[in-house]
Amino acid sequence: MRSRPVLVYDGDCGFCTTAANFAERRVRPRCEIVPWQFTDLDALGVTPERAAYEVLWVTPSGAVDGGPRAVAKALLSAGGVWTPLGAVLLLPGMRWAARGIYRLIAAHRHRLPGGTPTCTAPRRPG
Repeated sequence: MRSRPVLVYDGDCGFCTTAANFAERRVRPRCEIVPWQFTDLDALGVTPERAAYEVLWVTPSGAVDGGPRAVAKALLSAGGVWTPLGAVLLLPGMRWAARGIYRLIAAHRHRLPGGTPTCTAPRRPG
């Protein structure tokens, strides 16, 4: 069992890698930040399809949150000025909006700064 949560992102996506590097340098969540391509997904209880679809927050007990909930959990773990933003993302009305914004960004991440054609988001895993 891991002792720290893990934030799993798409290491093939330039936009995702830029965002993960920013989080590591500036936000400093209390977790391990790893590209899904270089981690043992089976040990985390995550499929490659889900890991390619959305950023994931995996707790040491094995609970998995994806998309904006994963972002919120990372922000909350960082503490300080990031805590209010993480808390807002988990509010009932904001969860719905955050999900829509997250999907919009994910669908167009290949067009965002750092994005490349390999950043094109896959369809929702079935």
